[in-house]
Amino acid sequence: MTGKNILPSAKIVPISATENFNIESLFSLILELLPEGPAFYPKDELTDKSERFFAAEIIREKILLNYREEVPYATAIEIESFKEDARLIRISATIFVERDSQKGIIIGKKGEAIKKTGTDARLEIEKFFGKEFF
Repeated sequence: MTGKNILPSAKIVPISATENFNIESLFSLILELLPEGPAFYPKDELTDKSERFFAAEIIREKILLNYREEVPYATAIEIESFKEDARLIRISATIFVERDSQKGIIIGKKGEAIKKTGTDARLEIEKFFGKEFF
């Protein structure tokens, strides 16, 4: 069965990304066929994600970078409070792992691992938000 049998009205565009063959034609066709719709959020907003989301993702990223394969990708971060004033952001976050045995890995010997993760996250959050972070 060919593509024409499954979707008889579909346009088939042969392409090659490595040879840069027909890529422009494909993009033009996609733009031509995409329906216009309302904007999902105002033009002056860069994203629909909250500041809490970005803070949690930065913390999660630092966990994944610092612990590598010791901690699974199922690690989750919950921002419990997010308070911001003119010069400072204060958050309280909880790190969730799948098993109790992973808590010790996250904390590390004498708390060194969690301190490094916190420091790395703080530096990036300060850079991201342009404010001091605690």
